[in-house]
Amino acid sequence: MKPYVICLMHSSLDGRTHPSRWRPKGAGTDWFEKIHDELGGDAWVIGRVTGSEFAKGKPYPETAAETFPRQSWFARRDAKTYGVVLDAQGKIGWGRSDIGGDPIVVVLTEGVPDSHLAGLRGEGVSYIFAGKSEIDLALTLDILNRELGVKRLLVEGGGVANGAFLRAGLIDEFNLILSPAIDGARGAPFVFDSTDADSDKRAPLAAMTLESTRDLGGGVLLLRYLIKNDPQAMPK
Repeated sequence: MKPYVICLMHSSLDGRTHPSRWRPKGAGTDWFEKIHDELGGDAWVIGRVTGSEFAKGKPYPETAAETFPRQSWFARRDAKTYGVVLDAQGKIGWGRSDIGGDPIVVVLTEGVPDSHLAGLRGEGVSYIFAGKSEIDLALTLDILNRELGVKRLLVEGGGVANGAFLRAGLIDEFNLILSPAIDGARGAPFVFDSTDADSDKRAPLAAMTLESTRDLGGGVLLLRYLIKNDPQAMPK
């Protein structure tokens, strides 16, 4: 069963997501965690680049003394909320087992070496497999629901991860915290982005309905959109 998927992001008026680059500075940058908590997800998901920002460890050794089956392994199944990280090739050495108290669950592909799996297990980091060489996001959601009971998932970046969920037709709702600030220069990530390989692919959006607008003060708005995807345009 597919969880209800909400994309939550905070951006400047030009759609950029690094507040340190915004001008004027400090425009409503303390709202993200508050809205995150209000939305009450069973899990939240980020991509590899964003996940790397939370890592405290070094890459795991390149050799392992044993081999492991390519099946899900969970250090914990009893958490209120899980932090899910898309790391297809197993690049992140964590040095921790949780982010802000939420146990980490890494989404891998089957080509990840046994040494990386040994490193994850040694640090108590759960993992699932969702594809042979590329992550199947629909399968990821199915596994999270089936194995961990995730019914409400928050997609929270970066832009490439957000864009992948969007193009897969998996996002049901988009909540955007919009600050009265501008980035205005090249090089910063966008709310939705893609790899070069996916640059010509378009999301199967059929409609976006503005469900509510909330004034958070100081010129900061929370825009809530409901998304309807076109089944005929969904990826096969």
